[in-house]
Amino acid sequence: MSGAGARRWPLAITVVAGPLVAALAWWTLGHGQPAARRDEVGDLVQTVARGRLPAFATGGDLPALYRFAAERQDVLSFMPCFCGCGDIGHTSNRACYIKAETARDTTFTSHAAT
Repeated sequence: MSGAGARRWPLAITVVAGPLVAALAWWTLGHGQPAARRDEVGDLVQTVARGRLPAFATGGDLPALYRFAAERQDVLSFMPCFCGCGDIGHTSNRACYIKAETARDTTFTSHAAT
């Protein structure tokens, strides 16, 4: 292929691939998630799709810790919390990371990160 037809391919690829790459970047960076908000005790809470992490779980070990809390309920649900948060309803260490869950979503709390 030569001439005008050969010059249209890069334009067609850009027109199709450009928006797809932009949408993927937007989703990957978490812009498709609802914003974090403050709960009744002042912690940030954010509901995200299962498998995703909240915006405040960044830096250092936080992503690994929040991922562990989400994936290993069998471990953290039996570990007591020693930060004194029992008076706000926490029954285990996992409650310092996860406020609520459904089949599709997880609501994380920043309590463990603060």
